[in-house]
Amino acid sequence: MSRLSSPISPITQLPPSGDVLLERVTSRAVETPDVQAEREGIDLGGEQEPTPVGVSRRASTISSLRKPPIRVVKPFDFRVITLIMPSAVFGLLARLGLDALATYPGQSIFPLAWVQAAGCFAMGGLLGLREPISEFYPELYIALTSGFCGSLTTFSSWQLDVFLAWSNKTTPGGYSRIWIYDIMDGLTRLLFTLAISLAALSLGFKITTETAPALQRLVRKSKGPPSQLTHILISIISILIYVLTIPMYFVLSPSFRVKATAALLFSFPGAFLRYFLSVHLNKLHTTIPPGTLTANTLGCFLLAAFHVLERSKGGRLSGTSCAMLVGLSDGFCGCLTTVSTYAAELRTLPRWKAWRYGLLSIVLGQIAMVLVIGSAEWSGAVHERSTCI
Repeated sequence: MSRLSSPISPITQLPPSGDVLLERVTSRAVETPDVQAEREGIDLGGEQEPTPVGVSRRASTISSLRKPPIRVVKPFDFRVITLIMPSAVFGLLARLGLDALATYPGQSIFPLAWVQAAGCFAMGGLLGLREPISEFYPELYIALTSGFCGSLTTFSSWQLDVFLAWSNKTTPGGYSRIWIYDIMDGLTRLLFTLAISLAALSLGFKITTETAPALQRLVRKSKGPPSQLTHILISIISILIYVLTIPMYFVLSPSFRVKATAALLFSFPGAFLRYFLSVHLNKLHTTIPPGTLTANTLGCFLLAAFHVLERSKGGRLSGTSCAMLVGLSDGFCGCLTTVSTYAAELRTLPRWKAWRYGLLSIVLGQIAMVLVIGSAEWSGAVHERSTCI
């Protein structure tokens, strides 16, 4: 977690984005994720390139004027919010699909590893394409980083998976093994997920950085950003995509409610709350992003509570209650918490600040699991299996 100086990391400096940006001040403080900038809006123009030696100030100014202007987008612009809706829905669907695809007899790796790697790879790729996408459609860039990648990855499920491994609860009844193997199982899920997430972020950034100049030239040759009518049509389609999740819940088979349709209902609320917390809280501290930290910690507490309710000895749950709990767990908590932003922030922060932020996030996540799930299990208030009908 050094400041982007790892031999395997191609990232020399993460550019500003919907999830990670370097504040344009002399101190180069980090104002992290899910936001572009605060005050009046989001400056997606990036930092000014230094004038090369031997080039006059006038020549440098003329060169900068040739670049098309970057629109300033307010954090809660209607077009930004509406684009986050389908981004959260498709991010959640991608997560559920990858998790199902990676769950099979004899699997060699836990399914969440594929989910986190895919989301961080996409985030790194988008960071590398920041300029061309932002020049053409800055709202889309925010939606893809904050909405899609943030909803594809999930910090709360990762922490729950680690806690269940440490407590030998990944399967009903647990495994017949000594305590040291429980610790090894938990450490494997913790450290491997962190390593593959950071590596995937770097790989995605490296690949798209090579293609960004060509894409940028193509954008500048185009007719410019979408028209006002196109913006309106995209906003309407975005709203309809999310609204359609409501009839889908009732029309499709009840068996799909636990698998997907219930979670889709809560995808946008979770993603929007994370975005809201980032916009309002990340500007308060430059070394520990309080918005992401708050979203991830809150999501861990909520997921732990829903996990306990699914296994409560108070009685068997109805199909609707079970669907809502699973929907809140996968949809709301899964989209509220994020690993892609977390990994990007670790790559951006200086070494020791990154270590401090990374460890603090994990410790708070595990504290949430111990306080909620641990206390319920030790008091004998929960079953080992879910009580859903």
